[in-house]
Amino acid sequence: MENQIGAQGAVRQCASYPEHIGEKTKVQGSDAKGIRSNVLWHLQCRFRSEEGQSIVELALAFMLFVFLALAVVDFGHLFFVRMAVQNALQEAARYGSTGNHLPDPNNPGGTPLSRIVSIEDTLQNDSMGINITNISISSVTGGTSSTTSAGGPGGMLTVSATVNMPLLTPLIGRLFPNGQYTFTTSVTIMNEPFQPSLTT
Repeated sequence: MENQIGAQGAVRQCASYPEHIGEKTKVQGSDAKGIRSNVLWHLQCRFRSEEGQSIVELALAFMLFVFLALAVVDFGHLFFVRMAVQNALQEAARYGSTGNHLPDPNNPGGTPLSRIVSIEDTLQNDSMGINITNISISSVTGGTSSTTSAGGPGGMLTVSATVNMPLLTPLIGRLFPNGQYTFTTSVTIMNEPFQPSLTT
């Protein structure tokens, strides 16, 4: 009969521990048996209490572990994207500094793309599918600055890009506006002494 008491019944009996044990001692009519029953019941109630406490602690620890694991994944991805964009910017700026122009894929063998478009295409191709929302190209040549030209020979070329990177996990995304991390990075390089006719 005692072994068949359910968990809920045990909790109720633990809550009314003194009266229950008193009744049990009277029924058994033996002080030794009553004391033994008293101790066993006390240990059983204590075990159930510690078991419930362990489950709660495990749940809290597991939630913290999941949050930290997601944070590691998201921030690792964030740093990877930032480095990838920085490398793509360096490649695009390096290409732009040579004065070269990419061929027009819609007009093979014809007029190549402009230098600005060539730099932008190089950046997009080297950024491995990263969503670059804004590309800015500016230059300073002979003390004259321009936001519409990549500059002439010997000038300073600056290529910058803005990236809106959505976070992979909604839990971490709530820490950022609109669930996205926005950053802007740029590279400045000196143009090589190419032919002035290649400036545009």
